[in-house]
Amino acid sequence: MSAWYVLSALGFYPVSPGTPDYQIGTPLFDDAIVHVGSGKLLHIHAVGASTGKFYIHAVTLNGVPLHRYWIKHSEIMAGGDLVFTMASEPDPAWPGK
Repeated sequence: MSAWYVLSALGFYPVSPGTPDYQIGTPLFDDAIVHVGSGKLLHIHAVGASTGKFYIHAVTLNGVPLHRYWIKHSEIMAGGDLVFTMASEPDPAWPGK
């Protein structure tokens, strides 16, 4: 359970064991860096997450918008920048925009 909590606090978490997808959730930190192996880093940005902006308005991975509620294991392991646009109010259009 503690590993699930750590991943969830970063903004994604596994839902079903044995599947290569992680559900996107609300990060708890404005900024985090994860060493994903082979010298690669996943830099997670979620400005405002630690100060009450709990709602996701957009997510990009290496500058490309993610129009889905999940991220693939291979995308995490490739490293790069995962950027959450956070807000104080929900956006019912996300992830469809």
